[in-house]
Amino acid sequence: MFILKKIISAILMPLPFLLLVGAIGLCVLWFTRQKKLASILVSVSLIGIFLCSFQPLTTSLLRPLEQENPAFVSTTKPISYVMVLGSGQVIDKTFPITSELSPTAITRLVEGIRIFRMYPDAKLILSGFGGIASHGISHARLMAHLAIALGVNKRDILLFESTKDTKEEAFQAADVVKDKNMILVTSASQMSRALYYFHQAGLQPIAAPTNFRASNKMRNFIPNATSLTQMEIVEHERLGQLWQRITSKLLDPKNEHLQAEKVKPETL
Repeated sequence: MFILKKIISAILMPLPFLLLVGAIGLCVLWFTRQKKLASILVSVSLIGIFLCSFQPLTTSLLRPLEQENPAFVSTTKPISYVMVLGSGQVIDKTFPITSELSPTAITRLVEGIRIFRMYPDAKLILSGFGGIASHGISHARLMAHLAIALGVNKRDILLFESTKDTKEEAFQAADVVKDKNMILVTSASQMSRALYYFHQAGLQPIAAPTNFRASNKMRNFIPNATSLTQMEIVEHERLGQLWQRITSKLLDPKNEHLQAEKVKPETL
């Protein structure tokens, strides 16, 4: 199910989907006499790629997602855990560790370490599945290596290495955090969706969104790859929210939690 979900979501991202529409249009043009249908499909593809690369549009769609939760400043509550949700990685030993982790993962980790240092009694939770091409090292462990290189004591780090998605991360966190206070660090665009799962798991984390990408201070009217990335983020989150609604109606989260296998967090 996990792999299938990733494949389907990848195909439905703006660029692959619109290129597929364009490719179908060309096939219709080359192999049939339906020139009008072919022109419609190719036009939809080209116009769609233009719109998905147009910064004023993509920013206007992404910014509301990112602004749903304010950036973390501080709290007077005693904090026991700071949890950083993982992102992407690539294992290549010709790279430094800062290039093996995705820019999104590094941004989340740096924000997590910044907040972690504000609360000396807290533990830093790092999560992330290794994936098929992990070469024996999970995403959580790779982040831990960088955290240690940046001065975090390895005794203060807990790893969630088996969690494949945000929902699994939330329910494993519930088994560890229990009734203590936790700060949750992830990308601003993902924060609301992540909070939904953590609330479903019985936790009330303090949101610490980071990796903001959409600013009203910038306007670029020439289509560009950065804007296309913004649209991909919007599409990814909308699909994730749709999946939340579907699964929340089909499944009983309480029963699912009781039946889920409890995994003890790893330490370094």
